[in-house]
Amino acid sequence: MADVFDMIVAGDIPAYKVYEDDDVLAFLDLSQVTPGHTLVVPKTHVADIFEYDEDLAARVLSKLPKIARAIKASDENIIGLNILSNNGEAAGQSVFHSHFHLIPRFANDGFDIPMPDHSEQTAEDTYKTLAANIASHMED
Repeated sequence: MADVFDMIVAGDIPAYKVYEDDDVLAFLDLSQVTPGHTLVVPKTHVADIFEYDEDLAARVLSKLPKIARAIKASDENIIGLNILSNNGEAAGQSVFHSHFHLIPRFANDGFDIPMPDHSEQTAEDTYKTLAANIASHMED
């Protein structure tokens, strides 16, 4: 079953496109967290980051800097940019077609991403164990 992003890529649903090539489509998010909030989606349907192969990742993710620079250049008041991707329902993903939010940041824009800091509660041995466990699962 096609999701809303598949339908946008197919041209069945209109979108405010800002960039398109053979691999990706970038268009304004209708929610506009801040002005210029853009979504970047692969034209190939993958549900989330876990479904990318190396080739698709290179073709899609390599476009993020180009699109980010265009967003920043579009408004002299942009002082930063968040790039966010929710992967899986537990991470807040609501459309199960991989996508990246490029959210321009402005002075006093009211958008806040609270990130809890648990560093004081994390022992050095825990960091070592976590790092080793993740590293042991790296694919060649």
